[in-house]
Amino acid sequence: MALCWLALSLLFQTLHAHVDFFTSIGQMTDLLYTEKDLVTSLKDYIRAEENKLEQVKQWVEKLDSLTTTATQDPEGFLGHPVNAFKLMKRLNSEWADLENLVLKDTSDGFISNLTVQRQHFPTDEDQNGAAKALLRLQDTYQLSANDISVGDLPGVVYKSRMTVEDCFELGKIAYVEVDYYHTELWMTQALRQLDDGEDSPIDKVTVMDYLSYAIYQQGELDRALELTKRMLKLDPTHQRANGNLKFFEFQLEKQRKAKEVEKVEEKPVEKVERSLDKRGAQMKRSKDPLPERRRYEQLCRGEGVKMTPRRRSRLFCRYTDNGRKPRLLLAPLKQEDEWDRPHIVRYYDIISDEEMEKIKELAKPRLRRATVHDPITGKLTTAQYRVSKSAWLTGEDHPVVARINQRLEDVTGLNMDTAEELQVANYGVGGQYEPHFDFGRKDEPDAFKELGTGNRIATWLFYMSDVAAGGATVFTDVGAAVWPKKGTAVFWYNLFASGEGDYSTRHAACPVLVGNKWVSNKWIHERGQEFRRPCSLSEVE
Repeated sequence: MALCWLALSLLFQTLHAHVDFFTSIGQMTDLLYTEKDLVTSLKDYIRAEENKLEQVKQWVEKLDSLTTTATQDPEGFLGHPVNAFKLMKRLNSEWADLENLVLKDTSDGFISNLTVQRQHFPTDEDQNGAAKALLRLQDTYQLSANDISVGDLPGVVYKSRMTVEDCFELGKIAYVEVDYYHTELWMTQALRQLDDGEDSPIDKVTVMDYLSYAIYQQGELDRALELTKRMLKLDPTHQRANGNLKFFEFQLEKQRKAKEVEKVEEKPVEKVERSLDKRGAQMKRSKDPLPERRRYEQLCRGEGVKMTPRRRSRLFCRYTDNGRKPRLLLAPLKQEDEWDRPHIVRYYDIISDEEMEKIKELAKPRLRRATVHDPITGKLTTAQYRVSKSAWLTGEDHPVVARINQRLEDVTGLNMDTAEELQVANYGVGGQYEPHFDFGRKDEPDAFKELGTGNRIATWLFYMSDVAAGGATVFTDVGAAVWPKKGTAVFWYNLFASGEGDYSTRHAACPVLVGNKWVSNKWIHERGQEFRRPCSLSEVE
């Protein structure tokens, strides 16, 4: 519309400057051509507006159906990691494209509303974070790109497919991170969907350009050459492909001659082994700081160390009143041994649905990115290995919190006056907390110095939601895996009775594959426990 009015304005200015046009037919014919150009411009504007409105109509119809379904069960819907990723992508990228489209219109109300709302939208960091979470889930639970793309995940209620653009976006984010392993996986998936006939504004040549380079960087020159030749069949003038063709052919010939000189026969490598080698190479390239990564991921999948039948026979279920505690006499607790060393126990029906909902209600407005203790500075900081948001609640915030604190004192027999506040945590897409210790080690003498309550003697962990898939609490040194069960809690000591740290309590929160994980925990400290858990002379008892 602005273009049309600009043209009319110029015409009127011209007419005003030349008021004697009627005196010359020759000059008037110029006006006819000007008018014809205006009509053509007006038709172009109308076509553009109609096309724009049609795009907006298709967009709103798609989103109307999606948001109606999603808002019926927001947490369940976002429990699917693909839905969470696509939400980040829509609000960060696609709504911005729609804004640019509609900005050409005079719909000031919508534009002003969208512009105001956009300041609260996810950022590039959010979109990248959701993408990296999908890659993390893919590795931890050994999922194929195709399974994720078609939405075949365990426990899924809201199945969601990924488009070529979604797969390409994941591959591109991995490429920027110099993660050629995942670049290959997702560019291959994008190409597969294009080969299957899916419509997309992204063409095969663009996808193969990224894919061939990622494959080359992982040492597979023959495959990179094959892809480059395929690219040139589609686009013979592609400058980079033509250059790569010569380079790959030269490198392959160089390799062939080197093998002939050394007379070394290359042993065939199984596809699965090659994939694992690529993953290992990528971990080295990215300098993965987690030494027990494979064990951690195995435990998250329910694999790894299994307790022997003899050890299992020593684990029991029981009712307990913790030494005839008055509040537990009439309603003893259901207690189950989850593991022997370290001794991990689970309590059933330890927190009611009403209490859990109240805790969540109190925590939601306060949720902030979870922090960890920096072992060097001793200060709290955010870290990529802890992906969740948390809030802290005190007994003064609500009677429910005070009641829970009292219950923990009755059940554990430990003093809660020196314990930390109740921490409530919610894990988002691919949310995790990689292997760590809850207690301060000897090389961290100032870990809890500012609290003045000594080291963390024990950990209490409430599970306030069921998780459809993933989200286990695993103990990487011993092979224990504790799975979330709503309304239950687990408890273990981080320190021996001597005050020495129990290094077998190194644990992690596995990535949430499908679902929404809510937990709350209480870290109990040494001070105030002197007579409740007397010191032992034995270092490891």
